[in-house]
Amino acid sequence: MKNFTLAAVFSDHMVLQRNKYISIFGQAEAGSLIKASLYDDKGELLCQNSTICNSSDKKEQNDESAALRWSLELEPQTAQTNCTLLVTNGEAEIKFSDIAIGEVWLAGGQSNMEFELQNCKEGPAELTDAMAGKNVRFYYTNKIGWKDQHFYEAERNTCWQTWESPAKGAWSAVGYFFAKKLAQDLDCVVGLVGCNWGGTSASAWMRKEYLEADRDLNTYLTDYAQATSGKSIEEQCKEFDDYEIENAKWQEKFSRLWEKQPGISWAEAEKVLGKNPWPGPASCKNPYRPCGLYDCMVSRILPYTLRGVLWYQGESDDHKPRFYSKLFSALIDNWRSDWHDADLPFVFVQLPVHRYEADPDFKHWCLVREQQAKVAESVRNAWLTSAFDLGQFSDIHPVAKKELAERMEKKALANVYGLIPSLDAGAPQLEGCHAFYDGESHSGTLLLTFTNAPLGFEVHEDKVRLEEYKKMEANQGLTVSEDFTGFEIAGSDGIWHPADFAFSGSDGKQNTIALCSKMVEQPVAARYGWYNYGPVTIYGKNGLPLCPFQTHDFEASEKTEHAKVQQIMTV
Repeated sequence: MKNFTLAAVFSDHMVLQRNKYISIFGQAEAGSLIKASLYDDKGELLCQNSTICNSSDKKEQNDESAALRWSLELEPQTAQTNCTLLVTNGEAEIKFSDIAIGEVWLAGGQSNMEFELQNCKEGPAELTDAMAGKNVRFYYTNKIGWKDQHFYEAERNTCWQTWESPAKGAWSAVGYFFAKKLAQDLDCVVGLVGCNWGGTSASAWMRKEYLEADRDLNTYLTDYAQATSGKSIEEQCKEFDDYEIENAKWQEKFSRLWEKQPGISWAEAEKVLGKNPWPGPASCKNPYRPCGLYDCMVSRILPYTLRGVLWYQGESDDHKPRFYSKLFSALIDNWRSDWHDADLPFVFVQLPVHRYEADPDFKHWCLVREQQAKVAESVRNAWLTSAFDLGQFSDIHPVAKKELAERMEKKALANVYGLIPSLDAGAPQLEGCHAFYDGESHSGTLLLTFTNAPLGFEVHEDKVRLEEYKKMEANQGLTVSEDFTGFEIAGSDGIWHPADFAFSGSDGKQNTIALCSKMVEQPVAARYGWYNYGPVTIYGKNGLPLCPFQTHDFEASEKTEHAKVQQIMTV
C-alpha cells in the first residue's frame, strides 16, 4: 500500500460531479494495473475502468518514493447518494463509502472566500440547526505553503466533511451559503472544494509559464526574484521561520490588547505593539510567493472533476490594479487548461466598497473593479457578481456573507444551469455613453445606456455610508460637495465635477441616465461610484446595484499602492 494511493481529495463522504466524466487519480509503482469501480447504494456496479501506471507518467515533485502518478476516468453518472468506490492495483484495495454524486464547486480566492461560517453574521443560526447543511459537503485543500515532511503528513489527514463534522464552523461562509441554496434548487448534494488563503495575490495561484508570458505579469516574478536574490533556500526558510515566531508573538499580544481595549484601531495597536510583521519576508517558504499555492494547493486537487469555480479575490492585487484583467484572465486560462475543461465556469465577485478610515482614497479598488468588469466582458463563461453595496466600513471583511453567496448562486442558476433568466441575476452595467450639446444654452449632456436594466432604475438612500465617506474625506482635509450624487462628469481637461442625473427612456421605461453639470459645458466623460468606499444609491429594478464605471481614464499613468492596513484571516 505504501506506493499505491489515491490523491488526498478522495475520501469517504466525497462528492463526485454528476453528468461529467469523473477523474480518478493517484500514485502507484510503474507497471501497476489500476482498476476503479463505482457502485450504487444497492451495491450494483455503475461503471468501471482501468489503466496501467507506466514510466512516462509524472512523478510527484519532492516525493522520494518510487510511485508515479496515474489517472483514469469513469463514465458520467446521475445524481445519487450512498455510493461506494473501490480502487485496486491487484494486490491491495482502497474503498471509499458514503459517496454522493451531485454538484462540485471549487471555492477559491483570498480571505473573504476563506472567511469562516462560524465568524459570519449568519453563521451561529446555521450551526445550531442540525439539518441546515445536510446536503452540503466540504473538502479543505491542505493549507500549508511549503512541501516538507509535515506537508505530506498533514495532507494525508485531510478528508471530506459532512454537516455532522465538528469542524463545519471553519467552512467557507460564502461557499457554504452558495452550496446550501444550490442544493435546494437542484435537489442534489453539493460539494465544495475549499482552495483559498487570506491575503494572496492571484499570482500565487498560477503556474509560472502564465506569468512569464506577459511583460506586466512577469513583474510578479521579477519582484520576487529581486527580493530573494543572493539568499539560499536554507537562508530563506530560516528567515521565514523566524518571521512566523515573531508574528505569532505579535498576534498573541494583540489578542491581549483587544481584550483590554475592544475595537482598538490597527494603527493604534501598532503604536503600542510595534509594526505587525505580516506578510513576512519574500521567501520560497512564504505562501504569498508567486506560484506557491498553485504548487502546494491547486496542483494537489488537479484534475478533480468540477462543475465550476467560485472566485472572490483581488484585494491583494490592488498595488497593480491595471494588470488585474490580464492576471485573472491568465489564471482562468491556466486552470481551464489544467482541468482539461475549456468551458469551466467561473462565477466571481466584483470587489465591494472598502477603505480604511485613516487611509486616503487611493481609488485603486475602483480600478480593480473596472478590470474585473473587463474580464466578464471578454472571457466566456466568466460571470461577475456585483457586491458593490456589500462592503463594511473600515473593514476589509464584511461579516454578512449570505446575500453575496445567494447572488453568486443566482448567477450560476442563470448562466451555468439555465434555470432562471439571466436578467434576474445580473447587475446593471454601463453599455454606452453619448454626448449631446445644445449650442443655444451652451450646455452639454451625457446619455448613458446600460445592460441588465430593461425595467430601469431606482434610488436607494445610503445616508450612513455618505456620512462615513464625508468623515474619511475630512480626515484627509477634503470636503464632499453638497451636490455630490455619486455621478461625475468631466470635459476635455480631465477635471471631474459632481453631476446631476435623471432617469430617462422610451415606453415608460427609465432605463437610461442623463448627466449634466453647470461646471462642464461640453462633457466628454462620465463615472459613477468612483471611490474605494462611499454611498451606493442606484439600483436596477431587480434589486442589484449599478456596477461602478468610468468612461475615460485620464490618469492611466498614476501610481497606486496597498492600503496602509492589510488584514488577513487567522484560521
